[in-house]
Amino acid sequence: MAEVNSTIGELDRKAGERPEQHATRRPAEIKTEPRAQQSGRTYGLLSRLRSYLFLDPLIWLYSLVMGAMSILFGFFDRDGRILHRFARLWSQLIMKTIFSPVTVTGLEKIDTSKPHVYAVNHASALDIPVLYVYLPFQFRIVFKKELLKYPVIGGHLKRSQQVCIDQQNPASSIASIRSALKGLKEGMPLVIFPEGGRTPDGEIKLFLPGAFFLAIKAQVDIVPVVLIGTFELLPMNTYHIKCRPLEMRVGAPISTAGMKAHDIGALSEKVHEEMEKLRNA
Repeated sequence: MAEVNSTIGELDRKAGERPEQHATRRPAEIKTEPRAQQSGRTYGLLSRLRSYLFLDPLIWLYSLVMGAMSILFGFFDRDGRILHRFARLWSQLIMKTIFSPVTVTGLEKIDTSKPHVYAVNHASALDIPVLYVYLPFQFRIVFKKELLKYPVIGGHLKRSQQVCIDQQNPASSIASIRSALKGLKEGMPLVIFPEGGRTPDGEIKLFLPGAFFLAIKAQVDIVPVVLIGTFELLPMNTYHIKCRPLEMRVGAPISTAGMKAHDIGALSEKVHEEMEKLRNA
């Protein structure tokens, strides 16, 4: 695992640099459409009341009940598979509640029996429920250490064998990275948000350095996934859920065969380009 340690050291060094010094550059040839261009719908007082008085309280109720149950069943779950089913049930309840049907395209072309790294844009707190419902297989998620401070969600993430990354101190994440790498090699798919956090404007942000290190190390393909409409559904800094149709667009796998750690930059740009194409398709 010497390469893991050296790569973590490199990421630790880059953490002190400005983001624009090491993030993936947006390809010049890709033109993006402003997320402000909406479908023409208006969401007024009735929409807010529905969200604040009905949708939000139900989601919190689902979270508390399912979170409490996951604590109990977590004692009998050694590999996170039982808790994944709880997360999927929690997500199904949410998706049925928010009146936002999801159209999935491209997933039928993916051999889901193989372990892939699924790179997903992160636009909303409701991205997670969409993925749990519409990715029909067990997977693990790479998440930021900051999420552990949330009592119910943080506890579930820790017990269900998800992969915790400390962006401020990457060296402290070596154990999680080794676990994720072992899981990939043993057939457990991994979901990552290469932007490192939710977008504030709906655009696909620049990728963090090392986002695809695990895919290269395990020599597994990367599958780009773009969620359409989740930013408009529930952007940052609001609890107003604007019910609307959503899409999950799945792109063709991108091979990492023969790549080394020094190829991360070029690979990141390629994945970013493919995700932009999917979004603008």
